[in-house]
Amino acid sequence: MRHVFIINPVAGKRRDRRVLLSKIERAFPRGGYEVFTTLGAGDAENLARRVVSDGKPARIYACGGDGTLNEVVNGAADCSYVAVTNVPTGSGNDFLRVYGKKGRARFEDITALRDGPQSPMDLIDCNGKLGLDVVCVGVDARTAADVHRYKQNPLLTGTGAYVASLVENVAKGITRWMKVDMGPHHYSGEAALLCVCNGRHYGGGFCPMPEAIPDDGVLDMLMVKKVSLPKFAQLVGKYAKGQYKEIDPSIYLSWHGDRVDLELMEEGAAVVDGEIVRGQSFHICLSDKKVNFFRPADVFYEVMEEEKTAAASGV
Repeated sequence: MRHVFIINPVAGKRRDRRVLLSKIERAFPRGGYEVFTTLGAGDAENLARRVVSDGKPARIYACGGDGTLNEVVNGAADCSYVAVTNVPTGSGNDFLRVYGKKGRARFEDITALRDGPQSPMDLIDCNGKLGLDVVCVGVDARTAADVHRYKQNPLLTGTGAYVASLVENVAKGITRWMKVDMGPHHYSGEAALLCVCNGRHYGGGFCPMPEAIPDDGVLDMLMVKKVSLPKFAQLVGKYAKGQYKEIDPSIYLSWHGDRVDLELMEEGAAVVDGEIVRGQSFHICLSDKKVNFFRPADVFYEVMEEEKTAAASGV
C-alpha cells in the first residue's frame, strides 16, 4: 500500500512544514511513504492523477485546506483502489466539520489516519468540477471568491475572514437575477443565493443544511429569494446555524434531490469547496463518481437528532 502525502506549503497561517513532517515520520518510523509539495494551483490534482495512474492501491493524504482536498478528490475520484483524506493545515477545513467539534484535531493524528477505515463518499458535479462538500452561487459565492484577501489578515479567523468579505459584498447588493430549476421548484427573478450541500459546512463554519449526509445519495439544496438588506441581516444568523425552517417559508425554497440547473443574467461564480468555477449557466448534480475517504476509527459524521429518532423508530 502506497502512502502519499501531498502538501500545500502555503495553506492556512501555520506554515511550519517541519512540524507536519515530524508527525509523518513518527507515524511511519520505517519509512514507506512519499511526500510531494505543491507549487501552485492544480498541482495537487495532477499529483493525485499520477498516483492513481499506476493502478495500485494507495492512500493519499491531502495536507492543506479545503482547496487542497478538492484538488486531490478531483484527481482520485472513481478509483476504487485509492482512498483520500485531509490532514488539516488550512484555515477552514470545512468538510471535516461534519465529524463534530473534535473532528479536526483527530484528523491531525497521522497514525490514526494511517490505520483508519475508509468508505465511499458522494460527489457533486458542477459543470464538470467535482466537489465533496458544498457548491454555492450568489452573494455567498461572491463572498467566498473574495475571502482569500481577508485570510491574509493575522487578526481574522476562517469565520472572521468570511464575515469581512460578506460585509463587503452585501454592501455591493445582495441579490442578482437567477433562473433556477430544482425538482418541483421553478424560479425566475432576483435571488440572494443558492447552496447545494453534500457536506454541511462552508465559509468558515456556515451550516445551511444540517441534515446533509455525505454518503446518502442525496443533495440538499436551499435557495433564498429576494430579500432586503435589513431582512438579510436578520436572517443570516439562522441561515448560518442551519435554522432555515424557522425562516418565513415565502422567501426560500428547499429541495432534497439529485440535480439543479441555474442560469444567471451575466457571467458569475459558483464556488465548489472553495474553488471558483466561472460561468453563466450551471448544471449541478449528484455525480455518478464517488471517492473513497478514510478517517480515524473513532470519529463519525454527526447525524441530526431527528434522523436518529427516525432511525430508531424504523422510519
